[in-house]
Amino acid sequence: MTKTPLLSRPSLFITLVGAALLLLASTAFADDHVSVLKNGANIRSGPDAKKEILWTVFKGFPLQVTERKGKWAHVVDFDGDKGWITTDLLAKEKTVIVKAATANLRVGAGKDYEIAAEVKHGVVFKTLTTEGDWVKVKHADGTTGWVLGKLLWPNILP
Repeated sequence: MTKTPLLSRPSLFITLVGAALLLLASTAFADDHVSVLKNGANIRSGPDAKKEILWTVFKGFPLQVTERKGKWAHVVDFDGDKGWITTDLLAKEKTVIVKAATANLRVGAGKDYEIAAEVKHGVVFKTLTTEGDWVKVKHADGTTGWVLGKLLWPNILP
């Protein structure tokens, strides 16, 4: 009597390729920058609505996803604080936050341009474009300008 192998070579190959693709897909989602969809979103101590609320964030707040577990994302903020948020509260929209104590919002991409405003630590902007070391941003109130990229989190410069 001849035994039939559990997996033939083509089946084994297809299984391994499928597993590799799943691993790549989960990795692609893991290290991702997102923003929060609404004010008052809770960051929790674990992936469950019954876990302790560590802090609350506002609409547009940028987060880095480091892991996903079901409908939950493990996130890190610009200060390095970590917690869990339901993925229903996350948007793919890219926002940045001022990580320096203050930053100059300029009318053009460079230190030679006039300062339009001084912005404080924790101010959030939507990103529009980049030029060299500078990022053109737009505030929720409609104000636009350029900020030196190293003063923002996350780093979106190439």
